[in-house]
Amino acid sequence: MTIMLRDITRENWRECVRLQVTDDQRRFVAPNAFSLAQAKYEPECMPQAIYDGELMVGFLMYREADYGLAKVWWIDRLMVGAEYQRQGYGRAGMLALLERLKAGRGYAAVLISFVPGNIAARDLYASLGFVDTGEVEYGEIVYRLKLA
Repeated sequence: MTIMLRDITRENWRECVRLQVTDDQRRFVAPNAFSLAQAKYEPECMPQAIYDGELMVGFLMYREADYGLAKVWWIDRLMVGAEYQRQGYGRAGMLALLERLKAGRGYAAVLISFVPGNIAARDLYASLGFVDTGEVEYGEIVYRLKLA
């Protein structure tokens, strides 16, 4: 497994849009087409494809944010295509992103949220060191990974 994060470009956006989660997961994550539209109109959002070599297996999106008085990273999306799930790509994509985010100076934490009932997301984030903040934003549970 050779995981890389790559920008969404003119050449790969259609491939990104074709990546879908399973039917029972659709209530947990926005479609990639929605996320790409969001990034177009909210330029602080940074959409990235998750690649294993030359194969696109997933998608994530993150941004800088102010959280109280602190500057933080916020991960808005993480998804792995249905046919690539249960192969470690979600964890590998998150680890690649966290390595990138930890290199940024002046950030207090990484925040991520998920829909209640998304046990797979909760367990993945907890295994990576994220902890429950006790907060809920837009109906989603917020987890934090301290950086400083």
